[in-house]
Amino acid sequence: MKVLIIDRDTMFSTLMASKIRALGHEVYESAIKNDGIEQIGVNKIDAVYFDPSPLLDPKSIIIQVRRMVHSFTYLTLMGETMNTEMGIKSGCHNGLAKPLDPRALEHSLECAERMCGLVQRLGDNTYDFPSAGGVISKSAFNQLFLSAMDRVSRYNENSRSLFIRIDNFDDIKIDDGKFAADYATSKLAHTLVRVRRQSDILAQTAINEYAILLQRPQSENEALDAAKRFASILDSERDIVSNGIGELHLKVNLVNLPSGAQDFQNISRIKADSF
Repeated sequence: MKVLIIDRDTMFSTLMASKIRALGHEVYESAIKNDGIEQIGVNKIDAVYFDPSPLLDPKSIIIQVRRMVHSFTYLTLMGETMNTEMGIKSGCHNGLAKPLDPRALEHSLECAERMCGLVQRLGDNTYDFPSAGGVISKSAFNQLFLSAMDRVSRYNENSRSLFIRIDNFDDIKIDDGKFAADYATSKLAHTLVRVRRQSDILAQTAINEYAILLQRPQSENEALDAAKRFASILDSERDIVSNGIGELHLKVNLVNLPSGAQDFQNISRIKADSF
């Protein structure tokens, strides 16, 4: 990723930049906020870490970024006692406390990279998956996904997105044939339509992946419980691993919006002869 640090504390910025470069990212630094904001569009920055001080309210900086940059840019607010919840309430995607904690920085970069990748992939219009049988198109899901992220910071709503992927889809195509791989994807869709809740929005987001938008869960546990429920159901679905498939790998990921944190992951390896 291309990462920009905007901080008038140049010693902190230099230290942080060295840590980020060590993790394989390209880093830009700016001690002046307006100069830094201009760099976002010029250098096609993916993620911005900024400390708004001496300003107490970061909203003016966030508004400037939104006005000047039309592509998605992941924003992390920095400051003493800062955390993810405070960063999101301020209109950013994440928050990071100062002084620097290398583990917290690495985790925030992982979240930023995950979210940037999701936004890019869901917004790619090269190929869409049409709505059919209770499953909406990828393009329609993308609009709802972006709207859900926006509503978290605007209205303090709680949203999660669940991604269910046949992780060894390409291996199945090679070992068992294209029909077997496509059949497994189709059976996965039928299963998800059957077991989802009425309020869950289901879409096909890749040839081997479906996503469920969990809108406004009432608690952290509600989304986590839903992810575990889907993982448990899929782990015991015999119909998906059939039609000559030797083994099926189903990956379930629960992603926090808008931070991009991975709240839950489960990989089920289901063998045909295990039943």
